[in-house]
Amino acid sequence: MAAVEPSSEPGAATAPEAADAGCFHCGLPVPRGAHYPVQFEGQARETCCGGCQAVANAIIENGLGGYYHHRTAPAGSPGEPLIPDELRELRLFDQPEVQRQFVTDETDRASGKVLREASLILEGITCAACVWLNERHVRALPGVNDFTVNYSTHRARVRWDPERLALSDILQAIRGIGYRAHPYDPGTRDKAFQRERHVALRRLAVAGLGMMQVMMLAVALWLGAGDEAYANLLQFMRWVAAGLTTPVVFYAALPFFRSAWRDLEHRQLGMDVPVSIAILSTYFASLYSVALGTGEHVYFESVAMFVFFLLTSRYLELMARQRSSQAIDRLDRLIPALATRVASDGSDEQVPVAELAPGDRVRVRPGEPLPADGLVEAGESTVNQALLTGEPEPCLRQAGDAVTGGTVNVDSPLVVRVTRVGAETTLAAIQRLLDRAQTDKPRLARMAERGTGHFTAAVLLLTAVVGMVWYLWIAPDRAFWVVVAMLVATCPCALALATPVAITTTTGVLSRIGLLLTRGQAVEDMARTGVVCFDKTGTLTVGRPEWVATRVLAPGYDERELLEMAAALERHSEHPLAKALVQAAGAVPARPLEHVRNVAGRGLSGVLDGVEIRVGTPGFVGLEQIPEDVRPPGTHAQATAVWLARADEVVGVFWLADQPRPRVRETVAELQELGLEVVLLSGDRPESVGIFAANAGIAEARGGMTPEDKVAYVRRRQADGEIVLMAGEGINDAPVLAGADVSLAMGSGTRIAQTQADLVLMSDRLDAIPAAIRQSRETLRIIRQNLIWAIGYNGVALPVAATGLLTPWLAALGMSLSSLIVVGNALRLRRENEAILADAKGKAPLPASAIRPVRNG
Repeated sequence: MAAVEPSSEPGAATAPEAADAGCFHCGLPVPRGAHYPVQFEGQARETCCGGCQAVANAIIENGLGGYYHHRTAPAGSPGEPLIPDELRELRLFDQPEVQRQFVTDETDRASGKVLREASLILEGITCAACVWLNERHVRALPGVNDFTVNYSTHRARVRWDPERLALSDILQAIRGIGYRAHPYDPGTRDKAFQRERHVALRRLAVAGLGMMQVMMLAVALWLGAGDEAYANLLQFMRWVAAGLTTPVVFYAALPFFRSAWRDLEHRQLGMDVPVSIAILSTYFASLYSVALGTGEHVYFESVAMFVFFLLTSRYLELMARQRSSQAIDRLDRLIPALATRVASDGSDEQVPVAELAPGDRVRVRPGEPLPADGLVEAGESTVNQALLTGEPEPCLRQAGDAVTGGTVNVDSPLVVRVTRVGAETTLAAIQRLLDRAQTDKPRLARMAERGTGHFTAAVLLLTAVVGMVWYLWIAPDRAFWVVVAMLVATCPCALALATPVAITTTTGVLSRIGLLLTRGQAVEDMARTGVVCFDKTGTLTVGRPEWVATRVLAPGYDERELLEMAAALERHSEHPLAKALVQAAGAVPARPLEHVRNVAGRGLSGVLDGVEIRVGTPGFVGLEQIPEDVRPPGTHAQATAVWLARADEVVGVFWLADQPRPRVRETVAELQELGLEVVLLSGDRPESVGIFAANAGIAEARGGMTPEDKVAYVRRRQADGEIVLMAGEGINDAPVLAGADVSLAMGSGTRIAQTQADLVLMSDRLDAIPAAIRQSRETLRIIRQNLIWAIGYNGVALPVAATGLLTPWLAALGMSLSSLIVVGNALRLRRENEAILADAKGKAPLPASAIRPVRNG
């Protein structure tokens, strides 16, 4: 094939507008008379052939139309040989321009390799066995680091090594076992859900109509049984019933057979295996009886009712899953589809958000959501962050302040310079945390999953034994129907649903109060927590301490000189106290600084003008005992001291004060009412920590602690058999967050602290913490109820069916109702905890000062 000459026009054949001159997808000339249009951004674009049309439609329908904005050269023609159409479509997902929208890179801490992570949506998932099969199959691929699937939302999270494996290989492997996977996109997910819903409704309609017709015939057959005068008519009615049941079995019940076949192909016993055996055996046994003309043991109505009840249960589960994930899905819709980009000449142009790049300037009018993360370049307005943080009050943003994509501009126009787009934005990071939480399975869920396969195998074995007993010693003519009833009644659907719906619902509830759950196991651990440990600065305080005083301790220095000296070092730290000193010093001339060393939890050292200086804790600067006359100013008794030493001489001390967060005392009291012990662990001086703890109502407070001291304290409490929750926000908190049973990081804290945390608090409302603990306890109670119900139901249904007291259609009804009870019980978490949501958001409204300037995020 001849090479395509690049156009001399900038961006020609790469931007969508170039479609008029050639094929919209590959750039080749469009043959005369060819008409293969593609709808893109509301306009018809011409392609050169059906192959290009199919590939372009695949890209657009999967929500990846931004590819046509980001590509730097036209795609090759899909007419090239040797590549199947399906594989060619999957390989599009390997292109960097496409992956930019949904793939992130991260460094694996164990190996140091750069791994990629993507969120996928899976189609064809019908039961927990499908989840197990997909996870086991994909994890076995060389190069896959992790793969988890959320049964409730059908979303998957995959991490892989791009040097060993391409994303298309993973997608192809999933298709190879009978499922479809594509990158997660809100629009695509909605289309997939609607498609799944429409197919489910069609199958349900066929089963419902078939059941009603067969039931009417069954009534006539029951009433006319034994009447020889109408024998021919009754036999005709049996054949009609067989004909009406056939589409119910081979169309409406087809998903059960497909799922069972996949399980058997991979030597897995899923819950659809006994269901499929029951449906097919009952249908063919009844058909055989009709063919013999005996008229006995014809149960077409049981088959139709069984399929109808099963499909009704699955459809209601589908709708319940969609409702349980609504609180999570709403985050996907915060980013607008279009943005107003400001050109270099000051003019405005409407562009798709996918086309934005770092460095672009966008204009955001009042009432509009911000299209990406960025810095305010011009204007002043308040921004509503309620959907992200749970805070009802907007915050003031001015030039130089950071803003987050998805938040809403309230008052005045803003011009924002974009800093992060696509998968790199804060909203995308939040979504990944929620994905991790929903796909991570608590211990109870893992036990239930492992038990489902063993349970199914045990049921099949026991059913075979009971069937033989009935056939050989009790009633041979009833043995088959006893076996069918046992297979139907004991399908472990409820056992598989017991946990996923509850975890998904709880994740949504917590997100509504500004608390992001990043690990599903944290729900169980939080419910069993006995000790809650808090860091002070940035956790129980707002984390923005202000300089209030300086005390000169050596002759020959003044306050200004000491501030400039300390600020020169503190510019190399992200600690709130360091930022406060830098801000207090203001603009200072650059001074040569060498050999800077940051010792977590203690301070910084460096060489300034050839002399070593140190700033930090008393021990770090070489002060063995604090002078008795060095005390904080009287109006700031809780102020924190930062010491400065030059050439091994302590030359000054700075006093910085931080304001407590709203409702600290009330939060501590609520935690104590829940039976929890509250402890304050801080690196600040013990006197300041003690005063703060007394005001907050905390009985045990420890100051002057290093990161190692905090880890040691947590390990001592864990050694006593206690479950410890640790809340912190700084780099120095990362070790203790990693060591605690449950870790909570502040959304305003450092990124490294958030990566170690099981929960991230996105708002200033500390009372979300006791609300979350109450929610976790309620969730664990609901999960246990569901598991007890599922196990108890099967424990009762199995012997009842084995005694022959349960007919197949009654068994189907009982099994369906059991699954619906479990789902409905889990959804109670949404309704029962409306009070928790109101309690966390509405109790003690925020003061007017909540609308405050927040510098640099």
